[in-house]
Amino acid sequence: MRPGNFKAIGTMLASVGFFALLDAGLKHLAAAYPPIQVMFLRAAASLPFVAASVAWSGAWRELRMHQPLLYLVRGALGMLVLWSFIYALSVQSLSYTYAIYMSAPLMVAALARPMLGERVSARRWAAIVVGLVGVVIALKPSGGMVALGGLAAALSAACYAFNVMMMRLIGRTDSNYAVVFWHLVIVMLVAGALAWPGWRPVAAQYWPWIVYCGLTGALGQYTFTAAFRLAPASTIAPFEYTAMLWGITLDWLVFSTVPSVRVIVGGGIVIAGGLYIILDERRAAPVPIAGAPGG
Repeated sequence: MRPGNFKAIGTMLASVGFFALLDAGLKHLAAAYPPIQVMFLRAAASLPFVAASVAWSGAWRELRMHQPLLYLVRGALGMLVLWSFIYALSVQSLSYTYAIYMSAPLMVAALARPMLGERVSARRWAAIVVGLVGVVIALKPSGGMVALGGLAAALSAACYAFNVMMMRLIGRTDSNYAVVFWHLVIVMLVAGALAWPGWRPVAAQYWPWIVYCGLTGALGQYTFTAAFRLAPASTIAPFEYTAMLWGITLDWLVFSTVPSVRVIVGGGIVIAGGLYIILDERRAAPVPIAGAPGG
């Protein structure tokens, strides 16, 4: 393995860790405030960090939107992702939420054909089906009824997959700065307007948590972007699944919760399906020519 790949893997592991710490903070806030208000606070707390990065890079011109309608669609999807994910965190453990949410890459692979015209092989369809079986196993509690929090996590994963499709379409014409900045602006404005009628004043003890969420979210986004610049996606994408380990650890250390066998088995099947798709993508990729960039 090339030295640069080790750095990329370390950066991706750091990104997953930052996002897991962010989710723990969101879970803490969701215990005291409605999900729509937490959504606003999360976006508002991260926006200054993103704006500071744009200012530091002098990239204000890169904030131009070429496809405003797609930004609005992505904003709506992003709000559904956040709202359903925050709701799921408010009523269940991190590890249970992650076990369902890890199906998002499988849904992205399934949508690539109808929305982007990308070829999806029979092997990948098989991996998608196997992964979704894992979701069903994780979703079904002992009583036979599906928990509302589990459905919310599944909805979040589905909306995330459509959101990725929008990001890839927007990314054909617009910069990464524009994609991140305007998404936060749209979420902040719309979530703020929806949260206003039922707004709960933020108690003093929660302000440090809001800053904490803004900082961990910004660090997570920065390291995530940096990781994909340092190495091919097929090299570092598998390490996104370490989020499950973070979820189990934080549940145990912070929230005194231990995941059930069903959640671990279902989550493991979901992760196995996702990893197979990543490995299949790596096998299908053309072999780089020696001396070429990235070779």
